[in-house]
Amino acid sequence: MATKQAASPTQQFVPVKEIRNGVIILKDGGYRGILMCSSINFGLKSADEQHAITLGFQNFLNTLDFSIQILVNSRKMDLRPYISLLETKAADQRTELMRIQLREYIEFVRSFADQANIMTKSFYVIVPYAPHVSATKAVGFLQKKNVAAEKAAAQTSFEQDRAQLEQRLSLVAGGLAGTGVRAVPLGTEEVIELLYRSFNPGELENPIHLDA
Repeated sequence: MATKQAASPTQQFVPVKEIRNGVIILKDGGYRGILMCSSINFGLKSADEQHAITLGFQNFLNTLDFSIQILVNSRKMDLRPYISLLETKAADQRTELMRIQLREYIEFVRSFADQANIMTKSFYVIVPYAPHVSATKAVGFLQKKNVAAEKAAAQTSFEQDRAQLEQRLSLVAGGLAGTGVRAVPLGTEEVIELLYRSFNPGELENPIHLDA
């Protein structure tokens, strides 16, 4: 018995049950949608522009009647694919001068990447939604239903709840647009990759390719 407990998968500690149509379904029944947001170089704005952005963000927060989470994901930039591409291009140059210049540039990029900690930042807004439990759902376990009917009812319920979540995502995206920030919802594949990177911070430098 002790051996079986030790061999339990670590996935049991992850609160995610499944990801369907870009929606994160938690083990407690809650839903999460994720918006990827553009950034603003606030420091380069004038004082009036900074004040307008701050006021717009304040108004945006005041319009929300639900909580949101803001996630900033930092990771080291992997320049190896770029260097590999340059090396391929170097062999295709027609003149020796161009090949020499391209090789020197490759060495500069490689040396700079080794000496400097080049980071990229991605910004996300996580929007929650808690599906309402109807009286029919609450007492459904007391009734005998065939499997097909239960699956159809569950799919209908999911589509209704997803529509409510998408309304919230649209509201957040519209509010952020007023501050100059563009926001787009992540699809299933992108959500999987973001979660993978979040739960595997030691592999942030490696490019990830996951199938949904």
